[in-house]
Amino acid sequence: MFAFFLSSGLFLGWSLGANDAANVFGTAVGSRMIRFATAAVLCSIFVIIGSVVSGAGASETLGKLGSITAIAGAFVVAFAAAVSVYLMTKAGYPVSTSQAIVGAIIGWNLFSGSLTDYDSLTTIVATWVVCPFLSAIFAVSFYKLFVPVIKTCSVSMFRLDALTRYLLILAGIFGSYSLGANNIANVMGVFVPVAPLSDISLFGMVSLNAAQQLFFIGGVAIAVGVFTYSKRVMMTVGEGIFELSPVAALVVVWAHSMVLFLFASQGLKGLLVSHGLPSLPLVPVSSSQAIVGAVIGIGLLRGGRSIRWRLVGGIASGWVATPVIAAGVSFMLLFFVQNVFQQETYRPVTYRVTAENVDRIGRAGMDTGYLAPLVGEEFSRAVDFRDALSRSKGEPVTAGETATVMHYTEVDELEITEEKIAELDTTWITAEQREAVEALTGRVFIHTWRFDEALARLSPQWRLSEHDRDFNRALTNKRQYMYRIFRRHDTASH
Repeated sequence: MFAFFLSSGLFLGWSLGANDAANVFGTAVGSRMIRFATAAVLCSIFVIIGSVVSGAGASETLGKLGSITAIAGAFVVAFAAAVSVYLMTKAGYPVSTSQAIVGAIIGWNLFSGSLTDYDSLTTIVATWVVCPFLSAIFAVSFYKLFVPVIKTCSVSMFRLDALTRYLLILAGIFGSYSLGANNIANVMGVFVPVAPLSDISLFGMVSLNAAQQLFFIGGVAIAVGVFTYSKRVMMTVGEGIFELSPVAALVVVWAHSMVLFLFASQGLKGLLVSHGLPSLPLVPVSSSQAIVGAVIGIGLLRGGRSIRWRLVGGIASGWVATPVIAAGVSFMLLFFVQNVFQQETYRPVTYRVTAENVDRIGRAGMDTGYLAPLVGEEFSRAVDFRDALSRSKGEPVTAGETATVMHYTEVDELEITEEKIAELDTTWITAEQREAVEALTGRVFIHTWRFDEALARLSPQWRLSEHDRDFNRALTNKRQYMYRIFRRHDTASH
């Protein structure tokens, strides 16, 4: 059943490959410097590598925007985004899969009554504005640096042509890696919270967690899209907006690739933060906006007279329409799938305020005075609970406060039984961790945080580390896996 629901993610991956490969190799193919077949092979290989190795950074921010809680809901969200991208691809416009998936997630939030993290949404939308301008600045800067070097070195036309071709290939490889690293979150991010997968080890050397397994599958889907349907959009980007010289094409690809890399690299962000320097957020930015911004930057540098502004206007209108279309399609399909096919598109969540969890929230360092009037009340929709919190406090609660309160009041019953313990993946869960779980046999936990704390008391392997981020990320994945195994199904039914 999971494989069927994952098909919409594969469709979205195919759509991304069909559309966004143009942003990596479109200028090279359009300027006749690289054959389409060569571009397709290189793009396919390195987009998969980038997806698996560096795809986690941007997916975390997208997950904060809205965490899909049911596999059927993830299917619909990905399908709605894919339909939006496909329609624009059919028209020959390079659109943003980032905008499509964000719009589809917001549609799911509206349908399910879930909260939209406006901090994350603001960050993502801000990158949509910054991305083309930043790419244009990079393109102009690279061009002004590159051309004088060529003139100084007095390179012959034939040698320059050969050198440019090789540099375009390298730029395309870097761009493909960056595309996979940054945009795989758009393809598979909504499936990560609900995927029934555990870590696997390949040949005892390489370990892939659930997200990386999904990213690999999504990367393959992108590669198929590159081969089967990307040539038309490549030509739109490569020669439709502004006719590029081979050198300008090289500069455009490098500028686009740098922007995607900056918004996807966890290593670079960590390095900057460790030295007290500002860093860009890790978000899935628009590859299409990056490449179009770079092309326009070069066009403006040359006076702007040859830029086809009507085509640029059409592309820009597609950027505006895409998230709106995706949100509308997502909302309507969710209603249809849930009411006609009787599929659970979201897991209903109850928030129960008790003296116990108010005390736990207080021990987390929060002021809980405004929670006292709500003790004993239950809420079935996150938006209703947030509004009640704001009314009780007398002012809007912050996103951080809301997240903390909801974490400790969410009713998510877990029942620890021998039958369910037998289902645990022993290649992923250590012997000591399994022993701690077995010690809780017969227990029922109303809140997941109580289960987490019970395990942490029994074994240090269930405790978060103060310094090891990789360990904490793996532990979080294991906790989510445990919730899926031990969750009482009757608490998540309509």
